[in-house]
Amino acid sequence: MDDTFDTCAIINELLLQKKDIDARNQLIRLLDKLKRENKPYNELVNHFIRELGLYPYLDYETAAWQDKIVYNSFQVDLGNETPTTLHREQSLVLKHLLNGDNLAISAPTSFGKSLIIDAYIAIKRPTNVLIIVPTIALTDEVRRRLTKKFSKEYKIITTTEVELGQKNILIFPQERAIFYYQKIEKIDLLVIDEFYKASEKYDKERSPALLKAMLKLGEKASQKYYLAPNINTIEDNFFTKNMVILPLNFNTVFLEKHNLYKDEKIKNNPDKKNDCLLKILKNQEKKTLIYAGTYTEVHKVAEILKKNISIRENKLLSDFSDWLKTNYTNDMDLSALVRHGIGIHTGNLHRCLSQIQINLFEHDENGLQTIISTSSIIEGVNTSAENVIIWKSKNGINNLNNFTYCNIIGRGGRMFKHFIGKIYILDQVPQTQEMSLELNFSDKLLADLDTQKYYHELKDEQLLKISKYKEKMSEILGREFFNQILNEGKLISSDIELLTKIVNKLSENEKFISNLSKINEFQPSTWYHALKDVLSIIQIPKIITSNKVKTGSLYYFIINFLQILNKNWDYSIQDLLNELKKFEIDIDTFFDLERKLSYTLPALLNDINVIQQKLCYPEWQIDLTPFIAKLSKAFLPSCVLELEEYGLPRMLSKQIHKCGIINFEDENLDLHTALQQFITFKSDIYAEFTNSSSFNRYILDYFYEGLGNK
Repeated sequence: MDDTFDTCAIINELLLQKKDIDARNQLIRLLDKLKRENKPYNELVNHFIRELGLYPYLDYETAAWQDKIVYNSFQVDLGNETPTTLHREQSLVLKHLLNGDNLAISAPTSFGKSLIIDAYIAIKRPTNVLIIVPTIALTDEVRRRLTKKFSKEYKIITTTEVELGQKNILIFPQERAIFYYQKIEKIDLLVIDEFYKASEKYDKERSPALLKAMLKLGEKASQKYYLAPNINTIEDNFFTKNMVILPLNFNTVFLEKHNLYKDEKIKNNPDKKNDCLLKILKNQEKKTLIYAGTYTEVHKVAEILKKNISIRENKLLSDFSDWLKTNYTNDMDLSALVRHGIGIHTGNLHRCLSQIQINLFEHDENGLQTIISTSSIIEGVNTSAENVIIWKSKNGINNLNNFTYCNIIGRGGRMFKHFIGKIYILDQVPQTQEMSLELNFSDKLLADLDTQKYYHELKDEQLLKISKYKEKMSEILGREFFNQILNEGKLISSDIELLTKIVNKLSENEKFISNLSKINEFQPSTWYHALKDVLSIIQIPKIITSNKVKTGSLYYFIINFLQILNKNWDYSIQDLLNELKKFEIDIDTFFDLERKLSYTLPALLNDINVIQQKLCYPEWQIDLTPFIAKLSKAFLPSCVLELEEYGLPRMLSKQIHKCGIINFEDENLDLHTALQQFITFKSDIYAEFTNSSSFNRYILDYFYEGLGNK
């Protein structure tokens, strides 16, 4: 106990010097030591926990009565079996929200920003809450969390075709949120998670869509709550105007960094670096995230571990491996890796595969111990681990920036699980620096902006660009029709250059229209010319990451892929890959193309369709909507693709369809009706899988748990 007293003396001295962060780090390290030694907290330790605002960590049994009063005072009922105690800064944020303030906060990953949303809903019981998240994977994670707490009172909505209920929690990525603009009249609370992605500096590709969602849906919101990690300052801007800005440097775990890359042996010798990686991983009982940075490095690390980490004699992992071979392909890297207790997390994988792996990593002691990832691990899920390894200081083709680096290492440690997150750095990382956020009106946002409303926010050249664009579009389409499509929000893109290209292509090329008419025939052999014309409007190299295809043959490559993908429901993935083999499309490229083309092309075709219906030949009555709907679902029927977002692979949906329990080929079947049928026919569905792989039943358990119906 002497060591404890000595550490408390140090903490006290730091508090007297008003060095709260240093004091809190000392305290967290002490709590970790006491946990490892299985020792209770004495009154002095509890006192410092209270002094530093870490109220959830208080040991109620050994705390003084004054500390117990504080612990109870900061409790909120979130619909769990027992109330949840907030730490000091969480309570501060919640107080601002309950007072009706618009709030933009920046806080570390371990802060617990999402818990405040749950507390707000539990206390205020608002009618409509809209939560915008950066990825579909995070949509499902948030849905699962909120379903457990609020599904009896609220309709939880994650897809745009679903109608509002009496009380609603809507969870969308930014692109889907924009689609829902016309359906919702009033939002009580608009939440933007990871709102730093509205800056082109941090997400050039998707920032225009998030800015558009913030503008359009912000107009309907009574209150706003924007969340981000690791931002020191927010520059004056329209998007956070009149908001309370709270940069909160309040950590609940301690990050213990090991700068191993500074060792010259590791720095200059790849074999030594490999040995160092394996040495860190030798204790397989510790959950570890390995950030590899690029797809190439993910595969490189996977090969190192596969050769040097023993296979885990584990039925669950063995069943998962066999399931992958049966349902995907025999030579899939992941099927071999999981036997070693290792998973892979990249943005290309089928969403259900990423979710299943995270569940095996987070919740199963016999599950995955290690996950190798790209930046998808910080964009797609809120997982964390005791160990985080930085293998390569890259983010795709770019060097890792300080902001992303801080996000990655923020995955180390977790409240009540790992007081200390151990960060092992095997490649030189950017120097720590102050991070400022700038939010500006992007040129790709200009097409449907009201220049009168935003006159003072736009640059002169932007105002001129908008004026010329609207003048030209009104001249070609007619002012009335052009104003109509703007007011109704029918166009997905707000990029003036892209929309101008579409108008020019349609007005100057009658053959383009003739080719488009053949798309709805659903005879893939007739698609080539129309899809080539469509693809010529955008920059194709940005769509695919495969390095096997020369730019000149990209059209041929993509269109042939789509023609074969048209068989997505009737064929197994192995059968599709057999047909795609002649185009050198492996499983990774298949994942990449299916994901990107089922989003990028439907969005483009939608805008072409809206414009051509007025501009071209109305008597032809061309409507691309049926083709757009099928392509956006990757040619899978009904809500099969949406169910993958809920953690149910298409193979299981197909089996359920074949045995006649749920008819997925019913065009009127929407997601919420399907989910209700899953609950109604639960016993029949489990009976159907009685004699199949036990991993199918593991997946069903995971899926039903997400419905609040395990």
